Amino acid sequence: MSKDRPAPQPPQPLSPLVDAHTHLDACGASDAMSVKAMVDRASAVGVERVVTVADDLEAARFAVDAANWDPRVYAAVAIHPTRANVLDDATKTEIERLAGDRRVVAVGETGLDFYWPGKLDGCATVAEQTAGFRWHIDLAKRLGKTLMIHNREADQALLQVLREEGAPEMVVFHCFSSGVEMARACIDAGYVLSFSGTVSFKNAKALREAASLVPTGQLIVETDAPFLTPHPFRGAPNEPYCLPYTVRALADIRGEDPEELARASTATAERVYGLPAR
Repeated sequence: MSKDRPAPQPPQPLSPLVDAHTHLDACGASDAMSVKAMVDRASAVGVERVVTVADDLEAARFAVDAANWDPRVYAAVAIHPTRANVLDDATKTEIERLAGDRRVVAVGETGLDFYWPGKLDGCATVAEQTAGFRWHIDLAKRLGKTLMIHNREADQALLQVLREEGAPEMVVFHCFSSGVEMARACIDAGYVLSFSGTVSFKNAKALREAASLVPTGQLIVETDAPFLTPHPFRGAPNEPYCLPYTVRALADIRGEDPEELARASTATAERVYGLPAR
């Protein structure tokens, strides 16, 4: 993301939509007023609800606060796999406390990231990530909440851990970025795949092929803002209001009407996260 590129103009409204994974704090929200302003911008183009996601303890506290400040905001809390080396007993206790809040709809983002170890100073090792992932799976099952997965270059390892631990009733692969083989494995397991702006990228041929296979009832949409701004705004700042750009690109890939895809993805998000139906 480049600060030199201007933010995209608001898209034509597309309603109803749920941004299934965003980071309001990383987008610049810091208090109730700034959260409201950000969600107001999203609501103006049909993105009526958002799930703001944590990747560390500070972000988890913010996510829960934001979800209690604004009824259009829900939260997901966890420690990101690359930070799993901070998961001591005190951190686990605090994450579990936060995850129990009534406004928290998922344990996430957790999972495995095999890209960063050895490249990023202080990154959790594969062994630390795997232990942290197993703990988050157990937490999601104990709380009866959806498990939200981050996966980077770890397809088979993730599936193996889920088999070994026993997956929660509801599993979401956030920002799905793998190919057809992984998509079919997730579909067969009953997991839900969430697509972000990456599906609109011109070099994402394998991802677009995977996106065309996913049954409507196993597909949701997200921004992962402030990252992964959809084409043709790649590299510009992202926010939840940009979601209609991704949905229209995804509808084109799947040969579907964007309004029908918006309604279907929202119904699936409502089921996945236990949100009130609209």
